[in-house]
Amino acid sequence: MITIRPARAEDAEALPRIEQSAGLAFRAIAELAWLADGDNVSVERHRALIAGGACWIAADEEDRPIGFLSAGIEGDALHVWELDVGLDRQGQGIGRALLERAVADARRRGLAAVTLTTFRAVAWNAPFYRKFGFRILEDAEIDGRLASLLSDEAEHGMASDQRCAMQLDLR
Repeated sequence: MITIRPARAEDAEALPRIEQSAGLAFRAIAELAWLADGDNVSVERHRALIAGGACWIAADEEDRPIGFLSAGIEGDALHVWELDVGLDRQGQGIGRALLERAVADARRRGLAAVTLTTFRAVAWNAPFYRKFGFRILEDAEIDGRLASLLSDEAEHGMASDQRCAMQLDLR
């Protein structure tokens, strides 16, 4: 049985390992395989996000993290920084449960939207988020914050034509 719960500071140590495991799925896409060996979010950054109160853990029967969603409140939006489930646990609805929890929390807080950046064509990226009602933002809709994130991603080797900003409107 999987439990979705708020992340705790002590969970931070496990999150880079989960991110690394989840990233192995990119090996199945030749032009993105390099992401499987890329850098992970640091334990310190995870601790900072957890302290912000908008991160959740999917925990196994022994309360060990097997997936997580790290987000932060950016103005009137909850921004999803990372959603990862260990490769051996993917396809079981854990990512969906984490995202549902984050969206419910954003609604409870009275936020206007949930935002993120992701790959347009990777099945577990934009197509996954579309199922929840997220939409790809077109050029004129992308605010400065999201444009800056997309620019930073391009500087780190992610092809800008493959990336997009998405938003779920909550109002």
